Amino acid sequence: MRFLYKNLMVTFLSLSIIGCGETTTPNSSEKNNVEPERITNNTLVKKQKKKKQILFFGDSLTAGYGLEDPSESYVGVIQERIDSLDLDYQTVNAGVSGETSSGGNDRIDWILEQNKIDVFILELGANDGLRGIKTEETAKNLQSIFDKVKIQFPEAKLMVAGMLAPPNMGNDFTEKFASIFSDLSKNNNATLVPFLLDGVGGIPELNQQDGIHPTTKGHKILAENVWKELEAIL
Repeated sequence: MRFLYKNLMVTFLSLSIIGCGETTTPNSSEKNNVEPERITNNTLVKKQKKKKQILFFGDSLTAGYGLEDPSESYVGVIQERIDSLDLDYQTVNAGVSGETSSGGNDRIDWILEQNKIDVFILELGANDGLRGIKTEETAKNLQSIFDKVKIQFPEAKLMVAGMLAPPNMGNDFTEKFASIFSDLSKNNNATLVPFLLDGVGGIPELNQQDGIHPTTKGHKILAENVWKELEAIL
């Protein structure tokens, strides 16, 4: 009986010692001061890095008017290029068909409230040129848009897409219109895309039936025109 009692006591003490060892030994996450839920198969799970935003603010050319899928616009093509290069940028297409510089100046306030902008690309003015709006008015509106962006996001990189007015508007108008974009670039330290429609404008097979809006193939060329300048910024 005494022998049995001694064995029971030894067993009890042994279990007590083992139990104490388990409760006082810190697990691996406590040793490394790492939250347990952040460990998977001994590998730390990295928090997903938030991508920087490139906002394209424009008219039907940016919106991808007439295309079956808006992602086929030059903005969508640029996003594909960005993804293929594994760059931490996300494009935002803020194009509205028929937009003038005046309409854009009214709309930009709402856009700035909805987005955190790291790169701002301004593509407006084409509809002003088609309507023969005074170049001074167009320049004033576009400058106002840039001013609002700079106040809200002073660190944002700026770009402007140059446009040309139809030749039937007269030499004086077309020359003044073209200078709007180069002046805007110089006055705001903004990167200039000399002519967004370079290699597409006036080429029937690269434009839709209206002769104004690029086809899917045309938009790929627009994307290259923008990328030539955008790549250095990114």
